Amino acid sequence: MVSRDRRAVCAAQQGHARVPLPAQMRQRDKGLQCPAPAPFHFATMPAMTTPTTTTDDATPPMRDGVGASTVWLPAGDWPSPLAFLSARFPAIDTGQWRSRFERGLVCDASGAPLDADAPYTAGQHLYYFRELPPEPRIPFDAEVLHRDEHLLVADKPHFLPVLPSGRFLQQTLLVRLRRELNLPELTPLHRIDRGTAGLVIFSVNRHSRGRYQQLFATRAIEKGYLALAPAIHGVELPLTRRSRLVRGEPFFRSCETEGPANSETVIESATAHGTLQCYRLRPVTGKKHQLRVHMAALGAPIANDPMYPVVQQTDVETYDRPLKLLAHSIAFIDPLSQRALRFTSRRTL
Repeated sequence: MVSRDRRAVCAAQQGHARVPLPAQMRQRDKGLQCPAPAPFHFATMPAMTTPTTTTDDATPPMRDGVGASTVWLPAGDWPSPLAFLSARFPAIDTGQWRSRFERGLVCDASGAPLDADAPYTAGQHLYYFRELPPEPRIPFDAEVLHRDEHLLVADKPHFLPVLPSGRFLQQTLLVRLRRELNLPELTPLHRIDRGTAGLVIFSVNRHSRGRYQQLFATRAIEKGYLALAPAIHGVELPLTRRSRLVRGEPFFRSCETEGPANSETVIESATAHGTLQCYRLRPVTGKKHQLRVHMAALGAPIANDPMYPVVQQTDVETYDRPLKLLAHSIAFIDPLSQRALRFTSRRTL
């Protein structure tokens, strides 16, 4: 006999956009700064590409919560690994690469430190550790809301990136948690923007990771966001916004264009919040900056958004104007225990 909860998950895996939640998950969130008038339906979030942790025992151990990067050695006439890396990554000068070799930050396929002038061997791969200038500490901390042998749920503050990228390495949610909790295999199952606060779910155990990744791949996840923005005039809620999103200008923005829709957001409801409205949003797809672009296109850009509808140039980043967007709730049927799980952010807008 298949349980009702299990049938719900199976329905999601067959591609249905909405799946009834079990009763214990269909409850009004408590303690919201702005009221939540109705429960969400399952959001049809697409699979998210996330970093993976290799299971090869030869991989060098992490350093300060950061794993080694890897590079394949193609056929070529480079005399040594040092010569190849200097050519492959010209932004890093040869002296810096030699220093990394001398400090054991470049390793061979077995995980052993490699000599900079060793013979070049095509067809193998090397491990190397990134180095960045000292990063100013982002003065906000995440809160761990849940941790078991398979999952960790973190409540991320504004301004803290989830993954290392660009100028951020140590000052990221992933690296902080790996280092502080001694969880070298910790891997995010999805991500949210640096400017967005709220819930991020991590896999703790590589052996069960695939089961949880399938929840996102099969869209068997319910996500809810809260946003503060001006009133949308002349429309009734709930309202669905569908459009085609592509890379915009500058390159880090997204924009709407003509063509078949590849993004969808449901604006479930809005309640007064001072001079603004508190919107309850349900992303049906998961395109880059989707909620921000859709709200701006509706004439209600999210408060303090530095990129939509136009980029606001600033020379120095300050922390006094956080983006008013919160990944507020996430719910799903645990694929291992078959329990209905629901997590709610403790942060407010």
